[in-house]
This record gives sequence, structure tokens and C-alpha cells, in this order.
Amino acid sequence: MNVKRTFGTILTILGIIGLIYAGYGFVNHNQNTRGLMVYGIIGLIFFVSGIGLVKNTKDES
Repeated sequence: MNVKRTFGTILTILGIIGLIYAGYGFVNHNQNTRGLMVYGIIGLIFFVSGIGLVKNTKDES
């Protein structure tokens, strides 16, 4: 099991959760806009870095 690929998968899942939470708060017109923006930005960073780790890590058998 490759540690980088596993960590990339975890980051991707956390990023998706953060983006969904931020999107849900924006749709429901939550008053905590600054907090939602932070969740969205961090979620986007986690998502992009996780995808990059999974994509750039070579399989070793």
C-alpha cells in the first residue's frame, strides 16, 4: 500500500466534504459567510492537492 496515494485519497475526501459543507451553507444563506469562505478555500486546497498526489504517484508492485 502506497502511503502517498492513501494520503492523497484522504485529502481528496476531506476536500469534497469541505466543499459540500461550504456549498450547502451558501445555498441556505447562512449568516457566517466568512467561515463558509474559509471552509470552501481549505476544501479546494485539500481537493486539488489530494488529486495531485493520487495522479502523480506511480504504482509500485
